Amino acid sequence: MNIEAIIKERQSWLRWKNIAPIREALRQLPEIEDVEVSLGDCVTLRSDRVTQELAGAVERVARMMMPWRKGPFDLFGTFIDSEWRSYKKFNLLKPYLDLEGKRVADVGCNNGYYMFRMLELGPAQVLGIDPSPLFRSQFDLINRYVKSDRLRYEMLGIEHMRGFADMFDTVFCLGVLYHRSDPVVALKSLKQSLKRGGELYLDTFMIDGEEPICLVPESTYSKISNIHFVPTVPALENWCKKAGFERFEVLEIVRTEPDEQRKTDWIQGESLEDFLHPENPSLTIEGYPAPKRVYIKTYRK
Repeated sequence: MNIEAIIKERQSWLRWKNIAPIREALRQLPEIEDVEVSLGDCVTLRSDRVTQELAGAVERVARMMMPWRKGPFDLFGTFIDSEWRSYKKFNLLKPYLDLEGKRVADVGCNNGYYMFRMLELGPAQVLGIDPSPLFRSQFDLINRYVKSDRLRYEMLGIEHMRGFADMFDTVFCLGVLYHRSDPVVALKSLKQSLKRGGELYLDTFMIDGEEPICLVPESTYSKISNIHFVPTVPALENWCKKAGFERFEVLEIVRTEPDEQRKTDWIQGESLEDFLHPENPSLTIEGYPAPKRVYIKTYRK
């Protein structure tokens, strides 16, 4: 796989006519000096040099980029209240993380919220992987002012990770695996990008059960059409073993709650409350078990 050729091809997506006005508005934003960056639960940017007019320009560009799924962010006084309060997931994982001096990949990184949060943990480099030109544009807006040379974003998919053979110490794959029609092939691609002994942090939807089985939604799961398999933990462990991982560790099991995923002014369309059964929130609208996630850590053999 010629990964550089694929990267060059994907970069051309930023010239698509539906994203071109956003890219042009982003290009026209002025530089801002002396930006103070806070990498707490809300990634916050501040500068005494930002006028009301400039802050308004930043907000207009940010609103052009809706919907904002991950966050929150505060850009010079504009609070981007994203659909997901992503700090809940990051703070859940943070006690398990040791990223100091490591080369890290975040596969399915969305707008890079977790990448920015990882900076405080001292990685040597973080590569974000996501095929969306909209999410790439959101990342570019934030990093235009964060100016971190440790962060890199490529519009690729999980299937391209084999092109980064033996490169990473740590790979994150959060909320991606259930979108793949062949989860073992996806896990093998992640494994190939890791150094031997490298670690994978993964979260995915799960169902309760002691047997290695999966829920296979007929059409949608929580109104999401591309959910292929929802495994029990034993089934997920077997997938990881088949892909060449070892030392499978369950870190946390958490039910998705409305205080973590909800409608805000910064998204378009529905959110969790619309995906659950109106008479029984322990079920999805389709009658399946409501979304629950398992967080695991495993290692390349």
